[in-house]
Amino acid sequence: MFEKIMKAPNRPALVIALALFAMAAVTYWDASRMAARATYGMNASAASYFVCLFFVVLGLGHVVSAFQAASIEVEDIDMKAIGWVALALAGLIGSIWLGAGFVLGSTLLFAFTARAFGRRALLVDLVIGALMGLVIFLLFNKLLSLALPQGPLERALF
Repeated sequence: MFEKIMKAPNRPALVIALALFAMAAVTYWDASRMAARATYGMNASAASYFVCLFFVVLGLGHVVSAFQAASIEVEDIDMKAIGWVALALAGLIGSIWLGAGFVLGSTLLFAFTARAFGRRALLVDLVIGALMGLVIFLLFNKLLSLALPQGPLERALF
């Protein structure tokens, strides 16, 4: 007759699902502790509850995908690309933390991420990243009136 073959679950997908559920729990806990309440309509915690729900849905999706049959072959890990992406994120966080500003951080983020995807024109990518970072900075600061972290470049230009 029919035999059910139990396949081993995809462990990385389960680990990511557990991490998403943990982030949902922390977000829910944080939203429930918010003291500011609105007198009408939604309060500030509504967005946090929405993010919590989003994490739960993503976690459930990972659990489902962990127990489905894989239709694609898993590729080997490219540790060099992961290193470039980690360097890109560290560059963004470091430049903001050290006070170098958003434009420099987003420049490094763009250029190093492009390098992780195999692009070799680092100087061109730095220029593209700087232009994109400058445009994003102007859109947020001038058009939306939202303050992004400023460094010496932003203070000198604006």
